[in-house]
Amino acid sequence: MARGEFSAKSLQKKRKKWKKKNPKEKIRTRRKKKKLKDILEGSPQARGIVLEKRGVTARQPNSGIRKCVRVQLIKNGKQLTALAPYDGAIKFIDEHDEVLIEGGGGRKKGAKGDLWGVKFKVIKVNNQSLEMLRKGKKEKIKR
Repeated sequence: MARGEFSAKSLQKKRKKWKKKNPKEKIRTRRKKKKLKDILEGSPQARGIVLEKRGVTARQPNSGIRKCVRVQLIKNGKQLTALAPYDGAIKFIDEHDEVLIEGGGGRKKGAKGDLWGVKFKVIKVNNQSLEMLRKGKKEKIKR
């Protein structure tokens, strides 16, 4: 077995080969593939309908209630929790509004910052930019 200065590549190949033969490793990778299925199904953004507003408490050592919304996606009917970013953004989001969701999660599609399981954020409400609504440059369209 090569152990020289430039043998890393061959060692990696051999390790990968033995890992594939291990039955426990096969089960573990199968479970991992199921778990990593993306709720947005590969797309960067998705539209959804707001079901409810809710406050999510921050993890230790931070404290506070982050304003979030529960959203049901139009394309597949799955539900998720999305953050309403910035100060006062939750005021412009009402129940039954149509919102555009973006995957604003942390590393490796994990939770964002100090919030448990919140991996998405709201960008638009009723086809109006949430940022413009907050700044007062546009008014929300009533449906």
